Amino acid sequence: MIEKVESNFIKTYRLQQSLEALEKVRGEISEEAYERLKALIYYRLYGEEFERSKIDEKIALAFSMGSDSTASLLILKWAGFDVVPVMVKLPQMKDVVFFRARSYGAVFVEVPAYMEVINSQIQKRAPICGKCHSIIMDAVKEHAREEGIKIVASGDLLSVGSISIYKEGDLINLNFPAFLALDKREAIKVLGEKYTLGFGCSLWKHAAKSAPILKRFGIQRVLRELRAGAIDEEIAKTLIKDILKN
Repeated sequence: MIEKVESNFIKTYRLQQSLEALEKVRGEISEEAYERLKALIYYRLYGEEFERSKIDEKIALAFSMGSDSTASLLILKWAGFDVVPVMVKLPQMKDVVFFRARSYGAVFVEVPAYMEVINSQIQKRAPICGKCHSIIMDAVKEHAREEGIKIVASGDLLSVGSISIYKEGDLINLNFPAFLALDKREAIKVLGEKYTLGFGCSLWKHAAKSAPILKRFGIQRVLRELRAGAIDEEIAKTLIKDILKN
């Protein structure tokens, strides 16, 4: 499912930081969840096998059907966690996405004021991806609270090491791919199927036509992910070409 990082110095360092971050929230989660997350890190660092029977710890996962959140879902389930994929129903999503998400056991939540907020961003020619992410995470966290779920996970690749798992109010945020120092290519490999790379959803593509400055913000985001090691040069080139052709 996932592989040992071998002699990759940067990933090894990030995994060690993740262990330190995990220790800081140990008293906030069940001991069983703590031990299993720790075992995942040791598996990545040293290839140590671990018990993967189901444990009584639910994790609410922000789920979009993208490569990062889907890989997170598959790995967490493989590791024995009871994962609840939470998909926020956005107007730009097609019915086929909802259909496929149901096959993963997704639950759906709505954000009535979503387009009002996003349209305001577009009119100001401001970045919309970060705002969209914040709206989604707030909705997932609210669902987690309603269901009594303590850990909220995302498919974030960037929040590495020391901020890959942390307490926020009454919840524990787990940026799962970052917690395991996974990169985009590794996430795609976990899926075990062909994955077509592209930048942005249909709403972003439409907005970029009326506000071309969004393309600059998009390219900056890609370069930030490249510098962080979340993607490699080949993936970065593919994404930038996709941005420029819209």
